[in-house]
Amino acid sequence: MIISADKPMSEREAGQYSPLSLAFLGDSVYDTLVRDFLLRRANMPVAKLHTAKIKLVCAEFQSSVYDNVAEILTEKEISVLKRGRNSTGNTVPKHAEAVDYRRATAIECLFGYLFLTGQEERISQIFNVIIGNVLPEF
Repeated sequence: MIISADKPMSEREAGQYSPLSLAFLGDSVYDTLVRDFLLRRANMPVAKLHTAKIKLVCAEFQSSVYDNVAEILTEKEISVLKRGRNSTGNTVPKHAEAVDYRRATAIECLFGYLFLTGQEERISQIFNVIIGNVLPEF
């Protein structure tokens, strides 16, 4: 799993970060999990790994799994997810719809929060729900 240089934060401490800051970290956590998943799934050229990764880290895909993820979350996790969804900035990338971008930011916010609070097992559980939607493809 991903290793932090510091000890886990309390939920209160992690909750003091802005949702966009949590998403900044969560994007990296999620991206690393996707890369690890793809590399272990198939030994293929880097260009193909990159193409496959792009499909799984794009806002459209992350948005598509939002409802599946929300179904398994605790009340606290739902709260973090909603904070992430509702607090995206005014900028939306050209390649994404606003609703998809907001939902993707929510997923990333959740991963950042869980990482800061040291909930690696929970990160794995949620990632397995996400990746379960694409297993036949990969």
